[in-house]
Amino acid sequence: MFKKIIIFILIFIPALAEEKKCNFYPVKPFKPLYYGQVLFDRVEYILNENNKKSLDYEITGWYGGDYQRIWIEIEGNHSLRGKGGEIERFDVLYGKLISPFWDYRIGAGYTGGYGEEGGNRSMIVTGFKGLAPYMFEVDTNIRLTTKGEIFGDFEAEYDILLTQRMALQPRIDSRFSLSKIESLGIGQGINNIKLGLRLRYEIRREFAPYIGISWTQLFGQTKEIARNEGKSTEYTDLFVGLRVWF
Repeated sequence: MFKKIIIFILIFIPALAEEKKCNFYPVKPFKPLYYGQVLFDRVEYILNENNKKSLDYEITGWYGGDYQRIWIEIEGNHSLRGKGGEIERFDVLYGKLISPFWDYRIGAGYTGGYGEEGGNRSMIVTGFKGLAPYMFEVDTNIRLTTKGEIFGDFEAEYDILLTQRMALQPRIDSRFSLSKIESLGIGQGINNIKLGLRLRYEIRREFAPYIGISWTQLFGQTKEIARNEGKSTEYTDLFVGLRVWF
């Protein structure tokens, strides 16, 4: 019995002292890490079948942690033969991770033309961005303008790795609307569908030139608006571009 008491004291007392010591020196949690990226996803010199040359661009930047981020996304085009252009979207969004591959985002946006193009809108934007099954990158948003109009957009793309440095990227873009916004060239219903194919060679992961082709078809009221303005309702574009990120 005496031996058992001695063994108990030798084991229990040091363990209790160690536990108290740990309480005096608690492990501090790591500070959250914040980081960011700027991606020039598309900077393209466009030559379409009507010999109209333009520069298309899509720029995405974000800053934050693993669960919350601030996003800035800019997409548009500028005519190289005139003085006009269009900012298809300029969005500033707050994003919250809701699953391992998806962000819910909400914020403010702007769309409009300049120079020879006209019409503009400010809006509230909400939507989702992430990876669908089989690693399709998806970006879809609903937009409510300050005039009460509602429209949205959808983008999806997929990288097919041909080699360690070469990738073939199919892409689909579409826009839909519950409202007719004639000054923006937007009709009610499905506005358009745009199918693209890009062949990219990564000289470095951060620097990749590419070539590509895209086909666009307008529908419904959007098609009528474009026809009344003397614009094409179906066209094919050839382009060379550059993808850069840092």
